[in-house]
Amino acid sequence: MTEPDPRALDELFTRLLHTEDDVLAATREAADAAGMPRIEVSAQHAKLLSLLATATGAASVLEIGTLAGYSTIALARGVGPAGRVVTLEYDAAHADVATSNLDRAGVLDRVEIIVGAALDSLPRLAARENSFDFFFIDADKENNSAYVDWAVRLATPGALIVVDNIARMGRVLDPAPDDLQARAVHDMFVMMGGHPRLDTAAIQTVGTKGWDGFAVARVLPDE
Repeated sequence: MTEPDPRALDELFTRLLHTEDDVLAATREAADAAGMPRIEVSAQHAKLLSLLATATGAASVLEIGTLAGYSTIALARGVGPAGRVVTLEYDAAHADVATSNLDRAGVLDRVEIIVGAALDSLPRLAARENSFDFFFIDADKENNSAYVDWAVRLATPGALIVVDNIARMGRVLDPAPDDLQARAVHDMFVMMGGHPRLDTAAIQTVGTKGWDGFAVARVLPDE
C-alpha cells in the first residue's frame, strides 16, 4: 500500500471544512506573483490562529512577521471589526504586498503594518502601547527568544503567545553547531521552560508544511 500523504490530508481538511476562501487563495497567489518565499502558515494553521483569537476574546494582537499578510488576515478576522492587529515586517516590499492583500480582504482598517527590523520597532511600540492580548511570532528564528521576551513585557495577564516553526524537521532535538535556526528554537524552549510567567505547550504537526509545529504559551500575572 502507498503511504498516505500528510499534505493531501491537509488539502482534504481544507476542502471539506471550507477553510481557504477566495481572499486567502488570492493572498497566496499574490505572494507567488511577487516572488516571495512560500513560508506562510498553512490554511489550517491560519484558521486555528483565527479561532484562538476569537475564543480568547482577544481585542489586540501583535504579529511579528507579516510576509504577504495571510496569517494577518486570519488574525484580523479573529479579533473582529472592533479589534486591531499590529504586525511587524522587515521587508518594505513584502509590506506593500500585504497591504494590498489586507485591503482586498476588507480588514486593512483594523491592521497597522510597521516596517523595519522587529527588534528596532518593538521598543518604540512599547513606548506607545499599553499591552496586547495575543501574539503570533513567525519571523527570523534566531531572534525568537528576544521576541518572546518582548511579548511577555507587552502582554496582558492571560495573553496567549503562539510561536510558529518549532520542529525544524526534528533538528531542534540535537542542533548542529552551525544550524543557527534550530539552536535558536532550542534555546527559546529552554528560556520559555524556565520563565516564571509562561505556561507553555509545544505541538508537532505534519501536513502542508512537512514536519513542523508551534508552541502556545499563556502569560501569567506578574507576582
